Amino acid sequence: MSQATHIIRFLAQEDNRIHLGQLVDPTRNVGLDSYDGKEIKAYLINGSLYNPEVTKHVYTVKTLLSPVSKEDCNYIRCLGLNYKDHAADGTSDYEAELAVVIGKDGRDIPEAKALEYILGYTASNDVSARALQMTTSQWGFSKGLDGSCPLGPVLVTKDAIPDPQTLGIKAIYNGRTVKDGNTKDMIFTIAKQISYLSQGTTLEAGTVILTGTPAGIGYFREPRVVLEDGGDIRIEIENIGTLVNKVRYEEW
Repeated sequence: MSQATHIIRFLAQEDNRIHLGQLVDPTRNVGLDSYDGKEIKAYLINGSLYNPEVTKHVYTVKTLLSPVSKEDCNYIRCLGLNYKDHAADGTSDYEAELAVVIGKDGRDIPEAKALEYILGYTASNDVSARALQMTTSQWGFSKGLDGSCPLGPVLVTKDAIPDPQTLGIKAIYNGRTVKDGNTKDMIFTIAKQISYLSQGTTLEAGTVILTGTPAGIGYFREPRVVLEDGGDIRIEIENIGTLVNKVRYEEW
């Protein structure tokens, strides 16, 4: 394995340290395998997320982490109402989104070259605190609470996903599919998003773009469905895998 295509970040059993790795078997749904306690092996990656060098050393995953660390992420930019069905629906709660990770700096990027600036793709859940969101016209605070934007389980490089506009995307809450869409239904393609966001502004390597969510079941459904303490929320994206999170409420 000479090229990184399915990058994970993990705590290794061998030395109890955090590393980057290339999945030995990139066909596995590493998110579900981690949740189920199955053994996961990865080739050790030297260098950074943006300049990975895959070695022959194989490590065992002790704990699977987000593929993008806080240190590697400069900004998170979010798009709302970017799916035709969601724009018609008018609301969502748990927000299953394809996340794009920018791999190199760019400004005034033409749409035709936009995908060249992508490092890779992963799954995200743009969790929203609706009570806070409804009290103001500015949504940033309601979507920026600690722990509210999980990413993972694997970063799949752009070479392994040549067309990001063909991916099925689901949210599954407590075993029930509550969102079921496809990136083909985006109003603005990923290339358009990158071109637009780079107008007069440098998109730095490490920028994460959340590309919008399909229609789903949540805050305005009757009866209302909300993320409850202890709930199991999963974001499943075709060719990426399943991001699994347990909902935990902080004690006040």
